[in-house]
Amino acid sequence: MKFLELALSRQSDRSFDPERQVEREKLERILEAARMAPSACNAQPWKFVVITDPELARKVGRATAGLGMNKFAREAPVHILIVEESANITSLLGGKVKDKHFPLIDLGIAASHIALAAEDEGLGSCILGWFDEKEIKELTGIPSSRRLLLDVVIGYPLKDKRRKIRKPKDKVISYNKY
Repeated sequence: MKFLELALSRQSDRSFDPERQVEREKLERILEAARMAPSACNAQPWKFVVITDPELARKVGRATAGLGMNKFAREAPVHILIVEESANITSLLGGKVKDKHFPLIDLGIAASHIALAAEDEGLGSCILGWFDEKEIKELTGIPSSRRLLLDVVIGYPLKDKRRKIRKPKDKVISYNKY
């Protein structure tokens, strides 16, 4: 698939086929795409905790579906938890100078690579930031000193593609001036 076609077809899926498990080889290709994502100063400040065990996936899904949000996560067969790890000294110093926390940007790029790679594999995904971080850390052994920033749920989507609604080009794109 050409990249623009891939970007146009990717959507946030919120309903997954409970009868179909995601094949390990597809997950490996998705994770390789994430691992190859660019990062500031090549810091690679991430760890991907992949949840495939059905019982653990249900527990993580319940922790993601708190306060009525993300109810669909309870049925997701795969959760890729994106944990912020230490950046290298160059990235940290550059961030101080420029008043930016580059690892947050880097993890967002990695999450995007995961979502696009999942789409390329015929899978659906949704990038989630709302969840009970403490509970998921306890369930998965993520150290309390680390930040769990995102949960990307993956599975075979049950619903058809929706028409994308985006702001008009002239509202989000300009050339040579704001």
